[in-house]
Amino acid sequence: MNPKRSPERLIPLHGGYEHLKSFQLAELIFDTTVRFCDLYIGKRSRTHDQMVQAARSGKQNIAEGSQVSGTSKKLELKLTGVARASLEELRLDYLDYLRGHGMAEWAPVHSALMRFKARRCSKLAHVRQWVHDERQREQKLRDSDGSKRTRQITSSAQLVANGALSLLNLCCYLLDGRLRRRPRRSKQKGDSPNGSIGCEAKEDKTHGLTRTDTD
Repeated sequence: MNPKRSPERLIPLHGGYEHLKSFQLAELIFDTTVRFCDLYIGKRSRTHDQMVQAARSGKQNIAEGSQVSGTSKKLELKLTGVARASLEELRLDYLDYLRGHGMAEWAPVHSALMRFKARRCSKLAHVRQWVHDERQREQKLRDSDGSKRTRQITSSAQLVANGALSLLNLCCYLLDGRLRRRPRRSKQKGDSPNGSIGCEAKEDKTHGLTRTDTD
């Protein structure tokens, strides 16, 4: 008789954060934010440091939460909450930037964002290529319809800010799911290093991510 297969763990007991979708997103958010701040926010500005630190905190606390998951579910939950709060702070900073510069926040179904999600960006270079292609696309439309005086090409800053917000929304969604699930499972298993936490494997198509959901 074959031994019963153990359910897939919500988070690997000894880290493995590099394979978490939330960490992969947070890392891309960090890289994107550093470049965004260097290009569009003065380096002496307090906002520059706040945004970079919030992005770093989100990434680091997801990693640290994964690392301690094998010994303390309570600490894991706390670190996940810190990561979620940091990314929410960063999300608000991006919204403030858009509002302060008279730029629109795009709905999730905005055509440019739909193309962004379809690219399944995993590196900063992918985000930069999307920005370049969107501006090139708008330039061609502007040239072809004879509306050079009326059609404005979307700024790179607006494209990057809305792309970052799309990444943040997905990352926060994944972290919210972990925070909702954890209290119930903690009550069932206790704060034990041997507590098994199972989950159904699923595919998240919101941003084209196809890894098994181990968040």
